Amino acid sequence: MTGESELTFSDLDEADQDLCRLAREAAAGAYAPYSRFAVGAAILTATSATYAGANLENASYGLTICAEAAALAAANTAGDREIRTVAVVGFPIAGVPGRAPVITPCGRCRQMIAEFAGPAQDVRILCCAADYGRVLATTIGELLPHAFEPQSLPRF
Repeated sequence: MTGESELTFSDLDEADQDLCRLAREAAAGAYAPYSRFAVGAAILTATSATYAGANLENASYGLTICAEAAALAAANTAGDREIRTVAVVGFPIAGVPGRAPVITPCGRCRQMIAEFAGPAQDVRILCCAADYGRVLATTIGELLPHAFEPQSLPRF
């Protein structure tokens, strides 16, 4: 996949729709008493396994865990590190009226996803509006060009 594109949910194939639904279901389990913004992420790996996570906030903010990091940790714990697709969905817990925003991974999560993507940086990212009205389909290489990678580290 090259270039990002804005799609509708119905433009996605069934597997991508399922991954977006799994991310939204994960968001329902978010612990977000401070931001009041739930985020869920779901990962599809090369083994066709899926892993999901939700944001987990903390009063000291710096200890907060993003949904993408939680899902990556689950995949890592299972030893399933060849990531193919990541879906991210977020929404206000308080139910603010209006058009649902498309949620993208934060910079820290982009870097974490890039670590699993390897040199090709072609891991697909589906950034979904919670109402499924819009989906931004892109790659981690497009979201984080020139990522700091393991190859960037000197070998001694």
